[in-house]
Amino acid sequence: MSVFKSIPLGRRIPGSQHSVVCSLPTLRDVVGYEEGRPETTRHLTSGYPRFVVHAYAKQLCEFLGRRADLAGRSLWLVTSPKMAAALADHLGRTGPAHAVPFSAEGVDGVAHTDTPEQNARGKVFLQHLGGFLSTRAAEDHLVRLGVRPAAEPENLFAGDAAAEIKRVLHGVYAGAGDADLLLAPSGMNAMQAAFRAISTLQTPRGRTAWLQVGWLYLDSIALLKKFTANPARDYLRHGDVTDLAGLERLFAEHGPRIAGVVIEAPTNPLVQTPDVAAVTALARRHGARLILDPAISSPFNVNLLPYADLVVQSLTKYTAHEGDVIAGAVVVNAVGPDAAALRTLAAGYLEPVHARDLARLAAQIGRAAEVTARINANTLQVAAFLETHPAVAQVWWALRPATRDNYLKVARTAGSVGCMISFTLKGSLENFYDRVRLPKGPSFGLQTTLLSPYIYLAHYDLVTSEAGRAELAAHGLSPDLLRLSVGIEPVEDILATLAEALG
Repeated sequence: MSVFKSIPLGRRIPGSQHSVVCSLPTLRDVVGYEEGRPETTRHLTSGYPRFVVHAYAKQLCEFLGRRADLAGRSLWLVTSPKMAAALADHLGRTGPAHAVPFSAEGVDGVAHTDTPEQNARGKVFLQHLGGFLSTRAAEDHLVRLGVRPAAEPENLFAGDAAAEIKRVLHGVYAGAGDADLLLAPSGMNAMQAAFRAISTLQTPRGRTAWLQVGWLYLDSIALLKKFTANPARDYLRHGDVTDLAGLERLFAEHGPRIAGVVIEAPTNPLVQTPDVAAVTALARRHGARLILDPAISSPFNVNLLPYADLVVQSLTKYTAHEGDVIAGAVVVNAVGPDAAALRTLAAGYLEPVHARDLARLAAQIGRAAEVTARINANTLQVAAFLETHPAVAQVWWALRPATRDNYLKVARTAGSVGCMISFTLKGSLENFYDRVRLPKGPSFGLQTTLLSPYIYLAHYDLVTSEAGRAELAAHGLSPDLLRLSVGIEPVEDILATLAEALG
């Protein structure tokens, strides 16, 4: 009997109160989630923490909202006073919907007039910067304040959690010292710290432009579009990761003003890899600094640090493979041209990580290499199955021929392929998605297999407009693309479950 059973809408995957995934079992549920339909959202008490406000955070807001100085206001709970100040500045401290940072009962946050516009702006800002209070921090505050009796029991590392995390990371970041491994409360907080560090360093040099190579994760795109000095002038994009000649022409035109380059290697969701060494040489020759993101395959599978100035990693993927911690890291290339300055700047821009999140991550990270190896072995078989199935139109994964050679240049072994396989079907997306009994929800790099209609979840605004669909098509992205994150279940069960739904 297959290990896979249909999971009801809103059920946490794998099941902890702190799970980063909730089940979206039908395409109708996905659309309902994206459009905020009450019949869908009433089932969602948790989800990916940068997108769904957790029940613990809501409960803590209700408790704090009884204070006279906060009553009747919308509240955002954040990681630090520094983040509260930044959010209040973003929302505006004057005017009818003015925002005010606060510190109450040991909790930092921002209060503002309750309007849909301010609520949306606050959520998106914290989403982009990774500034939300973590679910464990909210739970611990509730226990401390007597609102909840105790925290949910879980396996925690008993010693120095940060030291244990860094001990494991040293194994995949050769040459990095402890000071080069900077921990963050999320991968996006790590990305924004790296972006701001390079921007701060490069702006006095007359460099304010940022270059995106390939398609990036949606919040990384948003960071470059919204937080460059002049987005209309300073946000540059080079879509084809294999077009080195085109990239050289772009640098020839804009090189003296490019501050930094951001690349996911491989990219999300098409799992494409540029010639990383060639791009690094080009960036260095023109004085640009390079951020590389290995999230799709993980640093257990790809070695990017020698080519980067800063590596940005989501520790939520692969390292927190049980699926119940959100965290990140910035790793400094100690021999890079601006290493000392970037180390200091990035550390200053990072937000603190809650102690129990570190302890939970440290309890898992020791098995990350083993889990990743098992994921790799399964992915090799699942990719081969999908590539030859008559109902499948296209398949993208680390060893797809177009960028296979580039990937193998940075891969640790020929079998270090990571979890991600994206594919399109010859038939109906909705029929397949609704039928398949795999767990369904966003995120990847878990020991649990996950399937998602990625473009619907990440770029619903583009899926639902003619101009958006044209933009997706220009980058080789189909709205009907499915993203499969292969887990460590018996591969026979994964293959049989896919075969059953494909027909």
